[in-house]
Amino acid sequence: MFQIASYETYEDGHVIIEEGGYGDWIYQIDEGAIEISKIIDGKKVVIDVLHEGEILGELAYITKMPRTATATAVGRTVIGIIDRNFFDHEFNKLPADFQQIFKAVALRLKRTTEVIANAKVGGNQDDH
Repeated sequence: MFQIASYETYEDGHVIIEEGGYGDWIYQIDEGAIEISKIIDGKKVVIDVLHEGEILGELAYITKMPRTATATAVGRTVIGIIDRNFFDHEFNKLPADFQQIFKAVALRLKRTTEVIANAKVGGNQDDH
């Protein structure tokens, strides 16, 4: 599937990607799990938990924008860093129109994730 450049191992609770940070590496989970969360109104909101075989970091790669969420290891986790040259080469083979479609979908996913995260916070608050 993907060409992995290297592997990194993280222990439980270690932050792999920090929301708002910059970086355009894409990762694939080889072992373990990763919690994806956002800070909304000062509260941590868990968006998802990713497992073996899933990828993360793709939105920042495609959009060239800051990281949209924090990724934290759940238990001992091993991730593969997808070879950047390989991925760039494959992505750049796509016609510019298709690259734009991927960027539009990534931006829509970013907005949708923010709406869901905000709704989770709103749903957990008391109506006083």
